[in-house]
Amino acid sequence: MNLTVSRRMLDVQSPMISVVGEMVKRRPGTISLGQGVVHYGPPEGVARAVAEAAAKDPRVNRYSLTFGIDELLEGLSRKLELENGIHIGPDRHVVVTAGANMGFLNAVLAVADVGDEVILLSPFYFNYEMAVQMAGCRAAVVATDAQYQSDVRRIECAITPQTRAVVTISPNNPTGAVYSRESLEAINTMCRERGLYHIADEAYEYFVYGESRHFSPGSIEGSAAHTISLHSFSKAYGMAGWRVGFMVIPAHLEEAVKKVQDTNLICPPVLNQIAAAAALAEGHGWCEQRIAGIARVREMVLEELSKLGDRVELPTPGGAFYALLRVHTNRRDMELVETLIRDFGVAVMPGSTFGITDGCYLRVAYGALEAGTVAEGMGRLVRGLKAAV
Repeated sequence: MNLTVSRRMLDVQSPMISVVGEMVKRRPGTISLGQGVVHYGPPEGVARAVAEAAAKDPRVNRYSLTFGIDELLEGLSRKLELENGIHIGPDRHVVVTAGANMGFLNAVLAVADVGDEVILLSPFYFNYEMAVQMAGCRAAVVATDAQYQSDVRRIECAITPQTRAVVTISPNNPTGAVYSRESLEAINTMCRERGLYHIADEAYEYFVYGESRHFSPGSIEGSAAHTISLHSFSKAYGMAGWRVGFMVIPAHLEEAVKKVQDTNLICPPVLNQIAAAAALAEGHGWCEQRIAGIARVREMVLEELSKLGDRVELPTPGGAFYALLRVHTNRRDMELVETLIRDFGVAVMPGSTFGITDGCYLRVAYGALEAGTVAEGMGRLVRGLKAAV
């Protein structure tokens, strides 16, 4: 017998979070500034709602409708209207998903055929490139500018007859960049004029600092038919392990997305949806209180990184909880990651996993740890880079 792995999967990169995680495991005491999660858990009301539902609600033992339970869909429709300016009606629908990652895969499978292209802006979220490749499509990578901002002219130059969608992530993972309203409007208009979908990842919508403001492309007049919005409970509500997200889709994609989701999942776990509804009831204000602490940590991170002087370049991140720094060195990024873990007990992510090929970049994630631990981790990182570069 000659049993093989599919060629499609062999071409997909390995998830770097797991690779770096194994290195951290082998070096006890390492502080990880690698994974993109927050340090706090969900609202207290989530545990109460889950306990009550597990004891008394028969729905938790059954399938729900593919797109979600009524109370969560209704709550999400209100949230989108009030906070994002996105009206849910006959022309577009909300879909509850098992995280924003599933929402993205739903979208790609619904709008693109094998051999089609999806434009990703580099640096990009690595799981999105993986999803595009798994779907048998090609990721067409378009570089952002020196400040990690999108450039609609570069995107236009990358469009071919095979292009089906343009993906934006704002606030951005891995850079922390927040795209301006004008930039997102230009991309959305271009997509409408060129007959493309605009897939807008808004998972970090509450994580904006200073003068940065989040903008939802789905709020643009005339955007309903070609805009797909992706959101998540993982970040702001501290619910990464619950795997609940949601997407807004044009009405004409309803049947296609339903086929994808019913095949992969049937429905998001009902108990998790009840948990998400309870979290949503706490509202934006609950999230803002916790994010204020991350904003203070961000200031400390930027101050520590400034001690590296001209060893690094760092466009100031306006959102999310990441800093992507270019390190002036001839060393490979993965070699530097290994050195930092082994010799200094601090872990970061290599920029190459985010599609960067022209230098040594490192992503620092500062949301997962309490301020004191982040401070110690940043101290180790700064000492390590001073010694290694």
